Amino acid sequence: MDVYLSSPRGFCAGVVRAVDIVEIALERFGAPVYVKHQIVHNPHVVKSLESKGAVTVEDVDDIPEGSNVVFSAHGSAPTDFEKARARKLNVVDATCPLVTRVHNEAKKYSREGKHIVLVGHRGHQEVVGTMGQSDMALLDEREEFHLPDWDKDEPVAVLTQTTLSVDDTARAIKQVRERFPEAIVRNDICYATTNRQESAKIVAKKVDIVLVIGAQNSSNCGRLREVAEANGIPAYLVNGPDEIDLSWFDGVDNVGITSGASTPEVMVQAVIDWLAPTNVFPVGEREEDITFVLPKELR
Repeated sequence: MDVYLSSPRGFCAGVVRAVDIVEIALERFGAPVYVKHQIVHNPHVVKSLESKGAVTVEDVDDIPEGSNVVFSAHGSAPTDFEKARARKLNVVDATCPLVTRVHNEAKKYSREGKHIVLVGHRGHQEVVGTMGQSDMALLDEREEFHLPDWDKDEPVAVLTQTTLSVDDTARAIKQVRERFPEAIVRNDICYATTNRQESAKIVAKKVDIVLVIGAQNSSNCGRLREVAEANGIPAYLVNGPDEIDLSWFDGVDNVGITSGASTPEVMVQAVIDWLAPTNVFPVGEREEDITFVLPKELR
C-alpha cells in the first residue's frame, strides 16, 4: 500500500495564533484560563490545552466574574463581549484575523445601507459570530433557500464563511447574482481552506480512498471529505487510527491523506504509522508562509 500525502495540510496561521494565545495566557495569568467555545475544532488540541489549565465553556455567563478568558478562533458576537464586560472578565480575543475581516465587512456594508447575504452553515460558531455583527440573511447551500423579497435594484453585499467548499460557494454566489446582478461579492474563503481543497483534488485523482484527519465538527475537514467524494473517491473523516475501519481498504492499493486547518500533524503521523505504507509520496508541496501577530494584550 502506498500513501499520497497532501500538502499543504494541518494547522493554518489562524489556528497557530489561537493555540499560542491560550498557552501564553496560561503562562502569563496562570490557570485557570477560560476558553469560550473550543479554541479550534479539534479534540486533541482542546484536551492538550485543558491538561495545562484551560477550561472550555460555551456561555460567557458560566465564567466566574473577574476571570481571564480567551474567545475562540471562530469569532464571537458583540453580545459575548458585552456579557464579558458586565462580568468584569479579562478578554483576550483569539478570533482569526481573516474572520475579523468578515466582521468588519459586515459592519461596513450595514453602515452603507446594503442588504447582506452570508453564505455559510447554520449553527457553526463562525456563522453565529458573523451574524451577530449586523442584520443579514443566511444562505446555507445544504438547505432549501429563498432569497429575501428585496427589489433587484436594492444594494446587496455577499459575504462568506471562511471554511466553506470553494465549489459549493461559487454555486451559491451564482444563485444570488442571478437575482441581484449588481451584488457586491466578497469571497471570504480563506487561503488555507482554498489551498487544502486544491491539493485534495489532486490527491483524489491518484488514489482509491481518501482519509481526512480531523474532527467531525471541523467545517474545513468536512469540506475536504466532500471534495474527495465529489471526485468520485470514497472518503472518510477520522480523528485518528482508532476510528479507522479495516474494511475500507479491501482492494485498495493507494490511500490519500489530508488534514484540516485545525488538525495537529501528530495525528496525521499516527495514521500513517498505523497504515505502515510501503511508500509515502508528497502531493502539492505549496508553501504557506503567512503568520499573524498576537493580540496587543499578549505582545
